[in-house]
Amino acid sequence: MTQGHLPDAALRGAVDLGALARARENEKAAQERAASGAPASIQVTEASLQSLAEQSMRTPIVIVFTSAQAPASDALADLVARLAPEFGLVAARCDVDAEQGIAQAFQIQAVPAAMALIGARPAPLFQGSASEEQLRDVFTQVSDVARQAGLDVAGAAPADGAQGEAEPAPEPLPPLHQEAYDAIERGDMDAAVAAYEQALKENPKDADARAGRAQVLLMGRTAAVDPQAVRTAAADAPGDVAAQLAVADLDVLGGQIEDAFARLVEVGATVFGDDREAVRTRLVELFDVVGAEDPRVIQARRSLAALLY
Repeated sequence: MTQGHLPDAALRGAVDLGALARARENEKAAQERAASGAPASIQVTEASLQSLAEQSMRTPIVIVFTSAQAPASDALADLVARLAPEFGLVAARCDVDAEQGIAQAFQIQAVPAAMALIGARPAPLFQGSASEEQLRDVFTQVSDVARQAGLDVAGAAPADGAQGEAEPAPEPLPPLHQEAYDAIERGDMDAAVAAYEQALKENPKDADARAGRAQVLLMGRTAAVDPQAVRTAAADAPGDVAAQLAVADLDVLGGQIEDAFARLVEVGATVFGDDREAVRTRLVELFDVVGAEDPRVIQARRSLAALLY
């Protein structure tokens, strides 16, 4: 299996004419695939990533990262586009040649690669090509996880691949949770946060509301950022708390959970007062995004406690 490596990033501040040309080629290729009857998938760009994350709050997304330097990646993306609907999943593809910022944010090192977005949480799936049988196994697991999270996977096939009894309809969401989901759907993140906060006022132990609020806040903070600029700023100013917080957000969004937590614990050990409180607050929010039972959260909580006390 041959894997294509990502091209070097464009010079900072320069217009990457090659990327623009590749973007046009990618758009033309997508049109040709549609005209030929090939399965369709959503094109992931910096402009569409936010709406895609919002869509993943309702229906799981599978993104295939492709490149002209890895011809097998298009075949994989087409196969994913054909199979994903059987499992209640939405297929998407991202051309890393044209969207280097997205590839960096998701820590994509080689293509083809596949990642799921489930409730706006990235979940790396595999790197390299995969057979239809392997994809069906992966998609069964993704749809199972999404169903447990309460997402819409009505089209998912039974785990054994056979026709079974229809899945029972999911329980309706609590009113404030539904209000938050409706706000996310129309792109009103402030209203979504407000709905989750009201749910927490009524029930401070509502873990789903706490996680939902943290996810929406993370989506809002990362919606319009330039990943490369954020990482450069943090590297240039390791003592800048705001810059380190921004990189930690990107790391969590890209599935680099340990890196995000380690970064914040490390910077928290070097600052005091309001800066340390800002680090603590962000860590707690990111704990809510990842989940209280995750071993990485448990370990980071210990590190945070040792830092504070």
